[in-house]
Amino acid sequence: MVSMNAIAPTTKLSESNQLVDSIGKVFIIAYKEPTELLEKILSKEKFQYEVLRQQHKPEYQNYSRSYLCLMNHCNAWEKAIQEDKPTLVIEADFVPVVDFGKLPLPFDLHQNDVGISWLYTCASQVYSVSEKGYAEGFSVSTVAYIVTPLAAKYLIELAEEINQKYGTNAYSSWDSDIDKFLRQKALKNYIPFRNYGEHGGLPNLEHYKNGLSKTHRADVLYGKLAFLPFYASEERGGKENLLIARIQARFKGIARLLLGKYLRIPVIQGSSVPTRLISFAIRRQLSLHL
Repeated sequence: MVSMNAIAPTTKLSESNQLVDSIGKVFIIAYKEPTELLEKILSKEKFQYEVLRQQHKPEYQNYSRSYLCLMNHCNAWEKAIQEDKPTLVIEADFVPVVDFGKLPLPFDLHQNDVGISWLYTCASQVYSVSEKGYAEGFSVSTVAYIVTPLAAKYLIELAEEINQKYGTNAYSSWDSDIDKFLRQKALKNYIPFRNYGEHGGLPNLEHYKNGLSKTHRADVLYGKLAFLPFYASEERGGKENLLIARIQARFKGIARLLLGKYLRIPVIQGSSVPTRLISFAIRRQLSLHL
């Protein structure tokens, strides 16, 4: 079970802010990947979910993987616009932690200017932390995130801009534009105290060919993973490979903190509550969970 004291830096867990009570629907983004284990966890946690599988069409043959991914997320965004509550979008290779649904919403549900809230972060930065412990910030990667109906509408606009700028065949790191685009629309984006799960997929060679890291993992987790990630399946080394990957991810997260990449010096200098920021950044790494 998840410790009550580990849930968030300054907020207490209550029935009203549990993830499962705050989300309208979950969309699993998939192509051919198996989703049975993920679906089992979502069912156990009492989420309403739907698997959105992209169908291959002849005209998609020359599309870049990044654009195909964007198309699949657009499908989820179009559905999210119709929801009354925020929508959780997760990719098929996301592995949630145990008691995923009991974790807290990373933002105030009654706030009307929320854009996106990442539950899994990559290259994240923290901008500010509210009195209640909600952290505004930046992340790339769309492995797992919450999107509001208004933000989903704007993200459709972003997808149209990406299409006009890059077309369908060229690679684009469109997920790195989400934070800036939504902030330009006067929306605030949030990052979690700790990651709600792990990216369980294999290295992305398209990212690597375009000068980006081919592998990314969660730097620090809220708890034990609910099942083994695909990269740590029995034929790929099992729990030993998982342990190695998680240790590397933890060290990378601590290194980003020490090098001022997670919490930048100018952000501290410009904050009216620098101690709160520093406390948040340090305390999230003080976890025994890999």
